[in-house]
Amino acid sequence: MSAVEEPDPAPVEIDPTRVSQARVYDYLLGGTENYEVDREQARALEAAVPDVAEIARENRAFVTRAARYLARHAGIVQYLDVGSGLPTAENTHEVVQRVDPEATVVYVDHDPVVLAHGRALLAENDRTRMVGGDAWHPAGILHDPQVRAALDFARPIGLLCTATLHMYSGDDRDLPVRVMREYLDALPSGSYVVLSHLYDPEEQGESAAMRALEHAARTGGLGSGGARTHAEIAAMLDGLEPLEPGIVETYRWWPSGPRTTPVGVAQRLVAGAVGRKP
Repeated sequence: MSAVEEPDPAPVEIDPTRVSQARVYDYLLGGTENYEVDREQARALEAAVPDVAEIARENRAFVTRAARYLARHAGIVQYLDVGSGLPTAENTHEVVQRVDPEATVVYVDHDPVVLAHGRALLAENDRTRMVGGDAWHPAGILHDPQVRAALDFARPIGLLCTATLHMYSGDDRDLPVRVMREYLDALPSGSYVVLSHLYDPEEQGESAAMRALEHAARTGGLGSGGARTHAEIAAMLDGLEPLEPGIVETYRWWPSGPRTTPVGVAQRLVAGAVGRKP
């Protein structure tokens, strides 16, 4: 990794009375970096979909398996994790650097809490860094001097965009597709993309649960833009060569072993996929 002078971190303004997406997710994963307002919102989500914490846990497990695949089988040695969220167990850098200690990981997030904790966590890891950036403005991230100093865009990159794009709350339904297109166009041939997103399976029971989850998220200030169907998620990955089994519920993507517990509704409400840029 090329050396680059880190800017002085901006003052971290943390409002413990305002819900944070990252802290709610941290709570659902069993973390401790959250406030009562975040826990209240998490409980509201659990009231809407009782096993909603499984969405967070299944997504984390999927990211771990996908990152391990990229490091161990695809030979990827540099990673861009956009909308990374709060540091939790089995971060991307922990997974890939366990396979290859020389792997480089750049995390990007705009939440001041995430940036503060991430920079503290990574202070002694010179192959990993946390960069402030807005996932919805790819150009700012892709041309950021720290990102460019850390990653060589002439060589394959592993792009992770997990549990991020469904946070959009505007009216432009196609914006996530255009955002992903900008990221994909910037990646060199041989790169891989790991994507996960709230999923609408278009089945009556699951769709009703998803509507309840979306409503709880919006009214609680999480700004969830909602789930997308298989076809809508596929549009975000247009042009990539999908790895088997394609776009599936995250628990079905290369599971670590046989399942010993029943699959709940919430586990069918998040889908993931990994694709390669030809």
